[in-house]
Amino acid sequence: MTYAVEVRREAFGLLAGGMVPALVGAALGVSATTVRGWRAEVGGVIREQAPLSVRYLSREERYEIARLHEGRVAMREIGRRLGRDPATISRELGRALRPPGAPGRPAGRAAGRAYQPEACHRAALAARVRPKQTKLATNMRLREWVQHRLNEKDSPEQITGRLLKAFGKDPEMNISHETIYRAIYVRPRGELRGQLQRETRAHLRTGRSTRQRRNTRQPHEISSQQHTGPGHIIGAVSIHDRPEEIEARLVPGHYEGDLVVGPGGTRAAIGTLVERTSGHLTSFHIPDRTTITTINALAAALGRTGWPMTTLTWDRGKEMAGHAQFSIDTGIAVYFADPHAPWQRGSNESANGLLRQYFPKGLDLADVTDHDLQAAVTQLNNRPRKRHQFATPNEVLADILAKDQTNPGVATTG
Repeated sequence: MTYAVEVRREAFGLLAGGMVPALVGAALGVSATTVRGWRAEVGGVIREQAPLSVRYLSREERYEIARLHEGRVAMREIGRRLGRDPATISRELGRALRPPGAPGRPAGRAAGRAYQPEACHRAALAARVRPKQTKLATNMRLREWVQHRLNEKDSPEQITGRLLKAFGKDPEMNISHETIYRAIYVRPRGELRGQLQRETRAHLRTGRSTRQRRNTRQPHEISSQQHTGPGHIIGAVSIHDRPEEIEARLVPGHYEGDLVVGPGGTRAAIGTLVERTSGHLTSFHIPDRTTITTINALAAALGRTGWPMTTLTWDRGKEMAGHAQFSIDTGIAVYFADPHAPWQRGSNESANGLLRQYFPKGLDLADVTDHDLQAAVTQLNNRPRKRHQFATPNEVLADILAKDQTNPGVATTG
């Protein structure tokens, strides 16, 4: 069944406003499946129909120009009354009075009386909706650079920030992350095609075939019982008792940790440690996530962290039941996040999500080799981060180390 363009346009407007396809279909008298199909055609990239920018003349302004010009009001005065530059009025009248395709501009006031405001406004709108090729379609160097970074699993926003660092404000080598997203998700127009487009989607963190609206809801507040409850850990020190300097991320050496686990029934896991100041990731393989194995693997990994560890914040998993002995043996204070509050360890949760790009859910982590694990960690430590103005964790850590050597008298690790 074919639907009018106006129905589709209204559907996209409702989708852009946050309405789900079922409600959009009910409002317009079409099926939810049809609405989902329309959304899939544009890869989920839906924008609200924006009003005409104030930089362009409106229909009302064109009618006022016609009225004033017919009354022999000077162009400079017309501009003053409309709040427009006189040159804008002159160009509007000059372009509008030429027959289509005719060079030059009309002369004399008699021609000015032929100004047609409605026809001029429609012509201006038609001229604005011409097909335009994007930079990715016309700039081979930029397209190859972007595709390389996508293959390295950088996000479009990270690519945009890294371009700015690498090429400064060179207009030919700058592009918005929205343009990259559109090249990935919207039906190809020459930038990314077929198999290449599907492979690029797979490199993104979510791996989705369409772009999804960001959930703007805030995490639910947790109860005071959750703040103080011991969970599975005896003698756990709450995250709320951490020193303020840890929250500020100003001093290196404070880490967040957790396990990335395989499917149910498997025992192997990957341990992750993220240094809060730099975002530097350290990972290690755990063949059997018992308390003893986890603590031993964690202790062995301390020699490979980018910066000496002074504190560790962990999830309330049973694998850290031996935290007290770990603190005695290493001198590292261990804090525990509240139950069901992963956002309290945001740096670690983000790193775990990125690591899942390499080792997806359903994979038996016993099959992961240390070589593959460390190769993934190396890539992640060389990915730009928005909070570091798109510097990489390795670059930030190197800068911290350089400053520490320059100022050896400044205590940073406790």
